[in-house]
Amino acid sequence: MIKGNIVEYIDQQKIICAVILQETKGKLRLLNENNREVNFSEKRLSHISQVCLDASASRDLIVSRLKQLTQNRKKLSETINIKELWEILHEESEDIDIETMTVFCFDPPLTSDHEAAVIRAFFYDRLYFKFNKMLFVPYTPEQIKTKKRQIKEAEKKQIQIQKGAAWINDILNSKNGSDTIIDQDIIDVLKSYYLFNNDSDSATVAKNIIKKSPLNSSEQLFNVFVKAGIWNQNENTNLLSKQIPTDFSSDVLDQEKKLAKTQINFFNDPLRKDLTNIPLITIDGQSTLDFDDAISLENTETGYTLGIHIIDVDAYIKSNDPIDLAARDRATSIYMPDDKLPMIPPNLSENLCSLKENEIRPGISTIVRMNRFFEILDYEIVPSTIKVHKQMSYTEANLLNGKNDPITTLYKIATLLREKRLKAGAIQITLPEVNVWLEENYEIGYSKIDRENPSRMLVSEMMIFANSMMARFLATNNTPAVFRSQPPPKQRLFKGIETSLILNFMQRKHLSRAMIGTKPEVHSGLGVKAYVTATSPIRRYHDLLTQRQIKSIFGYDKAYSKAELENILQSISLTIANAGRAQALRKRYWIIKYLESMRGSTYEALVLDCYRDHYNVLIKEFMFEAKLPSSGIKLTHGDIIHVTIQHADARRDQLSLFV
Repeated sequence: MIKGNIVEYIDQQKIICAVILQETKGKLRLLNENNREVNFSEKRLSHISQVCLDASASRDLIVSRLKQLTQNRKKLSETINIKELWEILHEESEDIDIETMTVFCFDPPLTSDHEAAVIRAFFYDRLYFKFNKMLFVPYTPEQIKTKKRQIKEAEKKQIQIQKGAAWINDILNSKNGSDTIIDQDIIDVLKSYYLFNNDSDSATVAKNIIKKSPLNSSEQLFNVFVKAGIWNQNENTNLLSKQIPTDFSSDVLDQEKKLAKTQINFFNDPLRKDLTNIPLITIDGQSTLDFDDAISLENTETGYTLGIHIIDVDAYIKSNDPIDLAARDRATSIYMPDDKLPMIPPNLSENLCSLKENEIRPGISTIVRMNRFFEILDYEIVPSTIKVHKQMSYTEANLLNGKNDPITTLYKIATLLREKRLKAGAIQITLPEVNVWLEENYEIGYSKIDRENPSRMLVSEMMIFANSMMARFLATNNTPAVFRSQPPPKQRLFKGIETSLILNFMQRKHLSRAMIGTKPEVHSGLGVKAYVTATSPIRRYHDLLTQRQIKSIFGYDKAYSKAELENILQSISLTIANAGRAQALRKRYWIIKYLESMRGSTYEALVLDCYRDHYNVLIKEFMFEAKLPSSGIKLTHGDIIHVTIQHADARRDQLSLFV
């Protein structure tokens, strides 16, 4: 290789023609057809011609000659029919070198320009041959099919990028959105990237759309979707990102309609005990529409008969039917300030599978006989036929406590049940709960709920009691179920009931992780030897599974095996975690949304944790945890302070406070 040699190299997917001005130990200084001098390694050259130019000629003359060479080689390359060559050569087993391929492409006499033209042709059309180090390898017909599909997909992506960027531009520049018709595929590409970022399969296409649009980041896509009418201003993107189903399939709705029309006479079931004459009451929140538990209390000659009655959802929804599979797919109901996603369709959860007043329903009843001092004499768990005589709200029940039975006596029993649990080592975390909702005019409402008020405590203790009794029943009958357990706390900070917020938060941090398994173990947090959840089969799939296991003992359907239960539990564990997170995040969203309009307002806060650059504080009014910058202020764990809302942005999950 000498000064004046004509060479070619590849730059930004283009072949560039150049002449060597200087060569030093494989390092070249070139003058290219674009009148630019570049430094290059000879290893990066795609073609070296034996033809030389006079390097001492004027620069303009050299550049003009290079451009003429490029045009000649381009014209020669356009005469090569690569597809025809492939049809002739694709069955050849050996690689084809540049000299041989040039002979196939052109008639003699052959020059360096012909070789360069061959390289140029095969570089720009890579469908039929693999070209590497001056060797040509024909692709197989199958490989060509794959490459054609890839090319088609690449072309489609380029079209999507152009159309998507144009659509975003139209949306941003139009007052009423865009009239441009846009493919749903492009919307889905952009949605996917907004929700999943780099985990999206279409992240590359979406990034290129954004790059060609006026947007600077994926976050700005949200406002584009809102302006286009695709999403609303308060779109729940957590449901979308966690792929939580919000609608039931047609199969499920068809099954729901069939069940709604089905008349079942539960009195004809010889395994069921008729308890319809016992006066059952439900105690729930004022807005509750799905009632899954009821309580009864009867006076006897020796004391009392306590009944805790749960709707028998399995009487309607059978294992592996369409509704059951949909319920398993959801695993739990999700309750949010602006929406409710039931585990089973509303016509069942709020009607047929709900303990509505004066309606005959199938049940699973825990019957406990007590003496006059509320000591347990014996118990039984039975399939039942039941009827709710009275539905009460928590407020109504609180007003009756101390004045009327059965509420007054039920409260006494609940108090004794709690004392017994506490003596057994239970840890009672008594933190208030804030309920958030949307009014019809979309105003945000909230209220702080004392979960220790009499009626709530009564219901809570009755459900814990029933669940522990059902766990004992399952264990006695050696039946696997969804048992919950909890090791002792890492540290016990108090005994009995403690009202201090800071101590309750600290104690909660020291609790051991609760476990789910198929065999009974101690639940130290509740102070019971075995525990299941079976009292909310409308709302939790775990409870429905346990209910079926109980019924199997009476000879209804075959019980799930331990392995079957474990497989189901594993399959729904992530779903339950995602549902819980979506529920918590939506509540958080609406609290911050409320605080957007409260800028400058001051609230009392409790310092929960102290870190190097910030504090973790609890805004007591909303039981809402937030970060507070240290800003040179010295605070200690447990301090009560007043914080002012500086900035709130629910969409970005941002809340800025200052003392």
